[in-house]
Amino acid sequence: MNKKKLNIARNKVDQLDQKIFNLIKKRTQIVKYMLSLKKFRKEIVDHKRNNEIFKKIKNKSIKNGIDPKITRRIWQAMIWSYVDFQRRNFKKK
Repeated sequence: MNKKKLNIARNKVDQLDQKIFNLIKKRTQIVKYMLSLKKFRKEIVDHKRNNEIFKKIKNKSIKNGIDPKITRRIWQAMIWSYVDFQRRNFKKK
């Protein structure tokens, strides 16, 4: 194992992680806004939209040579994390 090359690669991953973190911050702000538009708790989960997202992600993954299982799992985790966030923060109006 070449430790120097491994450390360089890890540094690159750390830099990407920071960019992902910043995108998550922006996404969270948008989700908070979307939550403020919802009047009923049942509006939090839109299964039809989720299925559309998963189809798009699968197609993009295949087109870009990424294992679709990886991207689906990432998006599922992200979507359900935000569903949980919205459920915890939903306030009846």
